[in-house]
Amino acid sequence: MPVLARSLEASGLSTVLVTMMPYWAEKAGVPRTLGVEFPFGHTLGAAGDAAQQTRVLMQALDLLQKAHRPGVVWHSDEVWSEPVEQAIRNWQPAEPSPIITELKPRIRELLRSRRKG
Repeated sequence: MPVLARSLEASGLSTVLVTMMPYWAEKAGVPRTLGVEFPFGHTLGAAGDAAQQTRVLMQALDLLQKAHRPGVVWHSDEVWSEPVEQAIRNWQPAEPSPIITELKPRIRELLRSRRKG
């Protein structure tokens, strides 16, 4: 998305990237970034929570209006509805995906070989 945002900006269209990873958006050179501390896949807020999603969108539009220089990063004050530790447990699938099941016995070996290479 950062590349798309920069391309749109170069064409004269202003953008705001709403992301859970504002550090990387800033490093990639996104003109305006709104950082949210939400689980992946829930960038604008919890599913079915129209009020929260509207607040996040309004923050993004406010950033678009007030950011007068490139590289502006705002952090949303919206809070996820459950404690982080609980949310992390809830975001994880009950069973690992087939690729994780396959890689798990070899992950240390793969990481070591990557560091050496």
